[in-house]
Amino acid sequence: MERRKALLIILDGLGDRAIKELGYKTPLQFAETPHLDKIARMSVVGLMDPIAPGIRAGSDTSHLNLLGYDPYEVYTGRGPFEAAGLDMDVEPGDVAFRCNFATVDDELVVRDRRAGRIKEGTHELAEALNGMKIEDVEFFVKEGVEHRAALIMRGPRLNPNIGDVDPHEVGRKIHRANALVPEAEKTARLLNEFVMRAHEILKEHPVNKERERMGLKPANILLPRGAGMAPHLENFHEKWGMRGACVVGTPLIRGICKIAGMDPIDSPKFTGSYDTDMEGKIRYAIEALEKRNYDFVLVNIKAPDIAGHDMEPRKKVEVIERIDGAMEYLLNILPEDIVVAVTADHSTPCSVGDHSGDPVPIMLYAPDSRAEGTAFNEVDCARGSLRIKGSDLMKIILNLTNRAEKFGA
Repeated sequence: MERRKALLIILDGLGDRAIKELGYKTPLQFAETPHLDKIARMSVVGLMDPIAPGIRAGSDTSHLNLLGYDPYEVYTGRGPFEAAGLDMDVEPGDVAFRCNFATVDDELVVRDRRAGRIKEGTHELAEALNGMKIEDVEFFVKEGVEHRAALIMRGPRLNPNIGDVDPHEVGRKIHRANALVPEAEKTARLLNEFVMRAHEILKEHPVNKERERMGLKPANILLPRGAGMAPHLENFHEKWGMRGACVVGTPLIRGICKIAGMDPIDSPKFTGSYDTDMEGKIRYAIEALEKRNYDFVLVNIKAPDIAGHDMEPRKKVEVIERIDGAMEYLLNILPEDIVVAVTADHSTPCSVGDHSGDPVPIMLYAPDSRAEGTAFNEVDCARGSLRIKGSDLMKIILNLTNRAEKFGA
């Protein structure tokens, strides 16, 4: 029995709800998707709960679950994955955070959580803070995409059980990180000191002085959230018997894959924004499977999630139709020895502007699939035979790739 390889395409935040202006259809139902629909007609289809029914999955916890790692056991916070995804060294005992460069007023009230979606100058801002030492703790900062960054605290007796500095809302004063357990009091105290020192540095930085001169919002504070310590994840190859890689544009997902021992396949065109090279991601993934000796490749396309968060259903339709165009390339070169799974990590309904607990559509293609689909969307896929949780996915992929061990005689 010949073993196959697997391509898992995660269309981030794809799932949605019925929208009045789209004739009470979801963006995926409304969009013209002939190539996704063709794959569905060759596939087993259904619905998947990324974590469990009704659970609002984060991108981090859902990707962990889809890759076969129980988030209830291994997840400590998003920060370590963001840092690892930016190629920062996260050592045992470090506490890591995801951060935003943001804009605050003189009273430390947040006026823009993304500093006007700043795109330039964040490297210089991060370098101005990188390496700061307070008492016996060092602080390391690295910029990410646009306003995003990661922060690592390194020193003795640190504990990640602290609240966020980021208030998560415009018009609210930044929080003082509070210790959620007595052992975290030092971590909270030093983080608060770092944030204030960083504010004094950033508000006088030449990058921000120039932004103010141009009428732009200054990135005058760093807002940490999602504290955590790097979890131990069993190596993906050892766990599933497949050499894994990822083609992603977001540091979060890249970091999860790196910590799991999967190899990132990078390109400057693979961003976590609308303008990512969708066809290029699929092309690189197929090349990795066919020519670079990988057995499993995960592709993440972030754009649907952005449109959902921005509450723009027409934009989400546009993004989905661009994705469908990239699927034409996949159909034209689809190798016979590769299993293809297409799904989402969670729903991000445009009517909500955030993740929801709604199930997502899924289709699984193999050369000998029980072809049952009619179209790839939330409603048509609900008529298929699959009704699974995210934790089931890797076991199903093992079966379709002829790699599953037999249970019993």
